[in-house]
Amino acid sequence: MKKYLFYLIAFCFSTTLQAQYGVTGIVTDQNKEPLIGATVFDLVSGKGTVTDIEGKYTLELNLPKATLRFSYTGFQTIEIAWSNEPELNVTLEEGLELGEINVVGTRSSKRTATDTPVAIDVIDLSELANQNGNIEINRLLQYAAPSFNATKQSGSDGADHIDPASLRGLGPDQTLVLINGKRRHQSSLVNIFGTRGRGNTGSDLNAIPAAAIKRIEILRDGASAQYGSDAIAGVINIVLQDDVEKLTGSISVGAYNPIAEGDFPSDAPNIKGNFIDPDKDGVTKRSDDPVLDGQTVKINANYGLEVGNGGFANFTTEYISRQKTLRPGAAFRRGMGEAAIDGFNFFVNSAVPINKKTEFYLFGGSNYRDTDAYAFTRNLPTERAVVSIYPNGFTPRITSIIRDNSVSAGIRTTTEKEWNIDINNTFGVNNFHYYIKGTNNASLGIASPTDMDAGGHSLSQNTTSIDFSKYYSEAAQGINLAFGVEQRVEQFQIFAGEPASYGTFDVDGLLIERADQVIPTDPITGEQRPGGSQGFPGYSPANEVDRSRSNFALYADAEFDLTTSFLVSAAARFERYSDFGNTLNGKLSSRLKLSDHFSLRGSISSGFRAPSLAQIYYNLRFTAFVDGKPSETLLSANNSPVTRGFGIQPLKQEEALNTSLGFALKAGDFTATVDGYYITVQDRIALTGYFDAAFLNAGVNGAAFFANGIDTKTLGLDIVATWRKGYYDNIFEVSVAGNLNELEITNINNRNLDLNTFFGAREQSFLIASAPSSKFVLNLGYERKALDINLIFTRFGAIELVNFGDEIDEYDAKIVTDFTIGYDLSKQFNFTLGANNLLNRYPTQQDPNNTDGGGYWDAVQMGFGGAYYFARLGFNF
Repeated sequence: MKKYLFYLIAFCFSTTLQAQYGVTGIVTDQNKEPLIGATVFDLVSGKGTVTDIEGKYTLELNLPKATLRFSYTGFQTIEIAWSNEPELNVTLEEGLELGEINVVGTRSSKRTATDTPVAIDVIDLSELANQNGNIEINRLLQYAAPSFNATKQSGSDGADHIDPASLRGLGPDQTLVLINGKRRHQSSLVNIFGTRGRGNTGSDLNAIPAAAIKRIEILRDGASAQYGSDAIAGVINIVLQDDVEKLTGSISVGAYNPIAEGDFPSDAPNIKGNFIDPDKDGVTKRSDDPVLDGQTVKINANYGLEVGNGGFANFTTEYISRQKTLRPGAAFRRGMGEAAIDGFNFFVNSAVPINKKTEFYLFGGSNYRDTDAYAFTRNLPTERAVVSIYPNGFTPRITSIIRDNSVSAGIRTTTEKEWNIDINNTFGVNNFHYYIKGTNNASLGIASPTDMDAGGHSLSQNTTSIDFSKYYSEAAQGINLAFGVEQRVEQFQIFAGEPASYGTFDVDGLLIERADQVIPTDPITGEQRPGGSQGFPGYSPANEVDRSRSNFALYADAEFDLTTSFLVSAAARFERYSDFGNTLNGKLSSRLKLSDHFSLRGSISSGFRAPSLAQIYYNLRFTAFVDGKPSETLLSANNSPVTRGFGIQPLKQEEALNTSLGFALKAGDFTATVDGYYITVQDRIALTGYFDAAFLNAGVNGAAFFANGIDTKTLGLDIVATWRKGYYDNIFEVSVAGNLNELEITNINNRNLDLNTFFGAREQSFLIASAPSSKFVLNLGYERKALDINLIFTRFGAIELVNFGDEIDEYDAKIVTDFTIGYDLSKQFNFTLGANNLLNRYPTQQDPNNTDGGGYWDAVQMGFGGAYYFARLGFNF
């Protein structure tokens, strides 16, 4: 008994010695209301606590000095140097630190993301990246924003390299992307095969390094009246890092588990015991079973320094290397899987004060990616393979060099009468250059090269804008007025590849340019040998395009706080395009606070999207696979005689009507938002099916076109709810983000063309399946001092696709489980270990002979890669 009493006294004595210093206080908001569950953390000792129901906290420390960090979801985080003061009360300001950059969807500097009249997600990307092993922005947002969807592709040419992504089930080009509030250029790629977003272009979010991003704001509402074309579904605003005197970064490694669930046929390629390496002629079998594939390494670093008096320059660099994945496929698809990527990013964000009221700012970056994806296999016998080069057939590889560069510069100033003026110029260019490897030009025979430059395309955009805004605090309860002018110039180019990539050569090895030249015949099949590179045909001089257009816009918007609880916002925008004319759009939105805890919000707006230059001028002759059989096909430019011969009219703008209604609730530790939406789009631009074009005598079997082909309506519901509670040193958080979405095609504008060919059941299914019928994400989080654990369940709703045999492929609802555990090893280092799709779930198995990609699954939102295991070491100096 004495021994235990001695231990008890010793323990109490040692605890007293270690806890010689302490601090207590209250954490409140601007209205002096207590913040329950706010985090108080000492950056020196690593100790922390949370506030109780009265906003009070007590923290015992070992040293008389500390740096205390106070944080709370939806409020600005602050750090305070403490020197043995017994009491420290803190007030946190609502909303995130905006500087001179406003929350997307409002031009009022007094508005935060929590009191706007429309739905806005504000995502702390550094926190999200620590809870998820995904290395690309699209995949990170897939599990954070309720109605955001990105889909990995395989066997879809350029779409294998740039993931189609969208909001609320609409097209990738119906969501506008901004960086620091400035319009981002789109990719030059147009999706032309069996992809989500077929016939669409879109911005490439993956070209922006995650480490360069401070937060992402997602406006889930139509905003064409505020921001112009493409904002039908909403706006994604990426806010760049602005930290100074801090070096942060991470090193991540990961890999996929390639063994799929289910009973696959014993001869199915790329499964355990029957692994096939398409790089070794497509049929070579390995005796050793693969354990992991898709091995990934990501290294990034961010550093900022002070410039002048209050200025900053923040730099980010990022390196990514990801190997291919291989999954079971049909005999004609031995390379089913995700593409390989080697990429390098560099981004900068800076602002330098000129005087007390004026600053110069500059941001932008450069992205380089070397990608590698498998095309469809050319099995023997076929006239498409030179047997002396590939005695067992071959699987071509579509590789690309993607360069994406941007720079934005401007001056912000405030006049003596408190008008804020922003003068800006933003330039961006995307260049997509194809190189086809492991291929041949069959018409050249044994003389054919196996690697070819296939040409490519580029899109540049230059935007000049002048924006004015002023906040009147004494009018009503506050009025913000804004107006501006914008001039934009776009240029789209297609450039040719080398002759072997696109040309057909005669028996003498000469490029065929005359009707009397003789095309070689395959000795096995007796068929004429086709020209061009197999896998992806190169662009020829006949495909080359160099087109541009300009756009002029005027806008005005106003926000009226008529009372402390009633807000009304109105916006209008006029635009004139040099190629299709004028458009005028408006928006009206409102928010009504019924109490301090509950508010209603809603909006109605018109919207539009101008046809992209790629949709107007893109043209290509390619090999389409129908029922696993190759067919030469022409995608004809919208302004070509061939297109006009089928009665297709010049493209015009898409027109939309958006309505939304929802509410926001905040009750103690619980917050929730629910927003319903209804969107109609008239004259949506679609890529048609393949019409019989043999009568054209152009050496092709089919022809397809871009046309204002369909009208749609979308009905949906977004739900976001969070509960966060602190118990002593423990913090518990439960959040739910969900989306219900139903898209219906209300009309097909096929004129006198065959409906099933113009936009048949298969093309319709691609459009409707742009988003699952529902998606719900449940996040269970736990924090205790240096420990952080997250368990995430994502349920992807069912979708249906129509296969080559006009049969329906049903994809059942599936739940994907993600798990991460993180630990702060010290003040400078933290370590995270986890798995995405921990239970190795795959989509519903299909017949690979009928799926669009030739695998056991089509490209669906939950992915087809299986379990991904990762580890990350983060540092902070």
